[in-house]
Amino acid sequence: MAIMEILKYPEPVLLCKAGMVHQIDGALQKRIDDMIETLYAVPGLGLAAPQVGDSIRLFIYDMSLHEKEVKARKGPLVVINPEIVAMEGEDLSEEGCLSIPGYQEIVKRAYRVQLQGIDREGKEIRVIGEGLLARLFQHEIDHINGVLMIDRFSSLKKDIFFRKLKKKAKQDGSF
Repeated sequence: MAIMEILKYPEPVLLCKAGMVHQIDGALQKRIDDMIETLYAVPGLGLAAPQVGDSIRLFIYDMSLHEKEVKARKGPLVVINPEIVAMEGEDLSEEGCLSIPGYQEIVKRAYRVQLQGIDREGKEIRVIGEGLLARLFQHEIDHINGVLMIDRFSSLKKDIFFRKLKKKAKQDGSF
């Protein structure tokens, strides 16, 4: 297993809709294992394949990483070809993104969602998430749809974000 580089905005793969996974083979299983190792090496709860350069519809998550003390880790969960089939409620909460490090903002999401997809063994799964888990599902599916949290900002918040990004780039010498 290997820790993978997490791509940062404006990397092109982050801005494109990912393709469906048609075959679960050894290469995909290794990629999933590498993503899991990467998730445990960073301060996040979920990781979508486009964030590590793979334009496929896949994400992993582990909500136990949110807990201060992990008593019985359920382990990382893998969702292939995920889609949200039901949404309800509204939640305004602060959100961050591994692909936009150091930036957090209030993002409006559904409070409760029903997710369906397949697991790494190819079995159909259906999960209901509320609160933080619902937010995570929506955030990761946004990634595989080429949508970043900044795309959900108001025009004023986008303007502030881009000004901060430009300023940081000048300071880093990358602009």
